[in-house]
Amino acid sequence: MASNARDSNQDPKAEENRMPKGGGAAAAAAENPASDNKSSKTGADLQFTSTKVVAKGSFGVVFKATLASTGEQVAIKKVLQDPRYKNRELQILRMLKHPNIVDLKNFFYAKAEQDGVFLNLVMEYIPHTVHYVLKKYMNESKCVPTRVTQVYMYQIFRALEYVHSLGVCHRDIKPHNLLVDTRNHVCKICDFGSAKILQKGQRNVAYICSRYYRAPELVLDAVEYTTAIDMWSAGCVFAEFFLGNPIFLGRSKTDQLVEIIKILGTPNNEDCKLMNPKHHGNLPPHKGKPWPQFWGKKAPKDAIELMSQILCYRPLDRLTATQAMAHKFFDSIRKQGIKMPDGKPLPPLFDEPSSSQ
Repeated sequence: MASNARDSNQDPKAEENRMPKGGGAAAAAAENPASDNKSSKTGADLQFTSTKVVAKGSFGVVFKATLASTGEQVAIKKVLQDPRYKNRELQILRMLKHPNIVDLKNFFYAKAEQDGVFLNLVMEYIPHTVHYVLKKYMNESKCVPTRVTQVYMYQIFRALEYVHSLGVCHRDIKPHNLLVDTRNHVCKICDFGSAKILQKGQRNVAYICSRYYRAPELVLDAVEYTTAIDMWSAGCVFAEFFLGNPIFLGRSKTDQLVEIIKILGTPNNEDCKLMNPKHHGNLPPHKGKPWPQFWGKKAPKDAIELMSQILCYRPLDRLTATQAMAHKFFDSIRKQGIKMPDGKPLPPLFDEPSSSQ
């Protein structure tokens, strides 16, 4: 899960309806989401049982819990909330309603032991990720079946088409942030802790997105960018389905650009200008590798063509999510009666998703 601290992920407006000041029970609720004392901005009286920590990071903690009222398993992301600001992740999640985006079920505030308030985001619980799926195939010394790659990547692009249509840029697409229900092969984007509604002319932080999936314009310190950075990240995930590991394994910010250049070649002056008009400096000269030569037999021809149209320097030249979904690489999953390698039917791919709420 991504940190909420990046790029000031809270909007400078006073938070309304903060959790009432209270004593020990409120503090205990901050320590354990399963505590009986709950304060929800939506007014719901939430009770949890069987809580278990499943992830920790600079952002806070993620718990797996069970809703006492229904027995449903949920994930609770607990982050320390600055009471002076609104949390951007919460605002964005409340906008989104799509079959390929993690569902926000509720949220509540709990008083911290010291100054501050914990925001708890209650979401559907999905135990696995694309990272898990890829590592499972690697550990078994198997290649990911093309059908699996097609179905998962189509859902990722489908989700990006939706969020981008709302002006939202996720800014941290990576295998760990792509949930997978292995029972029905539904794939969903999660962790909107770095997400932001981009506005033309507005400055944004360049130090965003996990390094291996960071678009070259970000590596070149661009502060004005578009949702094309998400497409670059998705292209990197796409490549990982065939390679088993990240395609660009940089050991540092500088080395990340070197790894990209080794494959794509050194960007020319016009490329650099279109990525970041304020970039100055020389880049290491390198011819790069033709895509067919780099891939060989590691990926199908149509997949190589699609990746080449996403993993390119000029942001405006990258395919949009809508264009990627229309690519012929996905033609075979549009046919009736197609099944997954395990014999299960494909998840819903072509029904019209619900509009934002």
